[in-house]
Amino acid sequence: MRSLPADHPLHAPKPPADLERWVDAVAALTEPAQIHWCDGSDAEAAALTQAMLTAGSLETLHPDYPDCYLYRSHPNDVARVEHVTYVCTHDAADAGPNNHWMAPADAHARMDDLFRSCMRGRTLYVVPYCMGPLDSPFSRCGVEITDSPYVVLNMRLMTRMGNAALARIARETRFVRGLHSTGDLDPDRRFIMHFPEELAIKSFGSGYGGNALLGKKCHALRIASWQAREEGWLAEHMLLVAITNPAGETHYVAAAFPSACGKTNLAMLIPPASMPGWQVRTIGDDIAWLHPGPDGRLWAINPEAGYFGVAPGTNARSNRNAHQMVHRDTIFTNVALTADRKPWWEGLEGVPALDWRGQPYDPTVGPGAHPNARFTVSAKENPAYAQEADHPAGVPLSAIIFGGRRRTLAPLVFEGTDWTHGVLLGASVASETTAAATGAVGVLRRDPMAMKPFCGYHFGDYWRHWIAVGAQLTQPPRIFHVNWFRQDANGRFLWPGFGENLRVLSWMLDRVAGTAHAVDTPIGWMPTPADLPLDGLEIESARLEELLAVDTQGWREEYARLQADFAQYGDRVPAELHARIQAAVERLSR
Repeated sequence: MRSLPADHPLHAPKPPADLERWVDAVAALTEPAQIHWCDGSDAEAAALTQAMLTAGSLETLHPDYPDCYLYRSHPNDVARVEHVTYVCTHDAADAGPNNHWMAPADAHARMDDLFRSCMRGRTLYVVPYCMGPLDSPFSRCGVEITDSPYVVLNMRLMTRMGNAALARIARETRFVRGLHSTGDLDPDRRFIMHFPEELAIKSFGSGYGGNALLGKKCHALRIASWQAREEGWLAEHMLLVAITNPAGETHYVAAAFPSACGKTNLAMLIPPASMPGWQVRTIGDDIAWLHPGPDGRLWAINPEAGYFGVAPGTNARSNRNAHQMVHRDTIFTNVALTADRKPWWEGLEGVPALDWRGQPYDPTVGPGAHPNARFTVSAKENPAYAQEADHPAGVPLSAIIFGGRRRTLAPLVFEGTDWTHGVLLGASVASETTAAATGAVGVLRRDPMAMKPFCGYHFGDYWRHWIAVGAQLTQPPRIFHVNWFRQDANGRFLWPGFGENLRVLSWMLDRVAGTAHAVDTPIGWMPTPADLPLDGLEIESARLEELLAVDTQGWREEYARLQADFAQYGDRVPAELHARIQAAVERLSR
């Protein structure tokens, strides 16, 4: 079978020989009807879109949403499937207890059995892509082979995809290999295997974004985190923003939150009217690759080119930029439809006519949009898009923020005393589970650095690598922990959140500049209510006191739980983290 079909563009770069051999081998295994090498062009996207519309797998929307489409995944295929996601290292200990493990030979055999003849009657798409700016030395390339045109269209929005990426692959020859098929969508035949030592991914049986868009979580986090440890950098589940204060000074901030903890809202934060002169621009909303620079600072790029955001809860109040940008050139997945075919989800006004399954909406049956309904859109559609997202060198970080969704205990904000203490803040992140992953919702689980589903190797080694990266920095970013979700005894949120979070960010940046006061507490540096810029915000003093309180007994219990959690990672947990916990417990006991 020819790996380069007759209609392959003559101007396309010639693939490296090992890529052609791999495509030929996959084609021999999967037996597709035809092979298409994706060039990333507008014409290609238009043809794929039309084919999906004709087949009924895409639907058009109201004219108010030009070039927007609705896609419905299978009802059993609506979220990440962590329970069948594996890291396949030769030594099981290297994957760590934070990952499911399978021996590489066994994993390849199982997956090859699933892939055998799975593309009969289908098109095999070869999708070359670049994670990060095409001319950045910090970017990394991959090729995804898939039988899903939905994946191709999404990868075109989410990555730098097509001939330009193929040209870089041809120059570098090293790339991540991702093989994907929707298969028969049987949950019992659904697996995602990662082979970090081979820079390879195999995903079968799902068409859902995080399981099928292999450039995203699979490559940019699980495989890249392994690469990053080998090469001396960090691949993180972090947003990136540029924040400019009224004096015209710009700082760059990265932040890691588990799902449904306000990550996208912070990435696209709009300053409140009571804080004139501030500007927040979005570099990235989900993933950041961090590199020590020759100047002793930590530099960051966003490896993605688009957003794969959660739709429910997104509206003009919660996230005006996101709400505005999805009105054109967007793929909606598993949202509801109004009677006039506008996309709808919980958080918007009105009621839908059809739910996410395409059935007449009945609130007694379930929500209109699936709780994990998504939108895929180019980052450049964001009104607050930061041009720095295209800078090959990235941006220097002033601060890193960790946070989770906790109803009690964790204060509004506190600061690590140094880099190593900041690593402990990240390692201790805990949050209530959400609909982005299968399983129970609302359960508090430990999610270090918001990387528990995504770290491609042993967490103990990961924290040790964090400490090692910090040792290379002479001007490290300050590290903070936030919790926007503290509640009172009646279940009411104590902090208004959304744009008002800029008040907390303002204090952080003043700490970076050395101009803000803080109190030394056993858990870290904290502001008093007087240290926060609260002009124009109506909030009772009692609520502020509760937001910034340190529950001594509660924190002793929290550190005991954290030590118990660390125990599962054995002697690979850095001694420095144990020492910081012990020091905090001693202070809390005085």
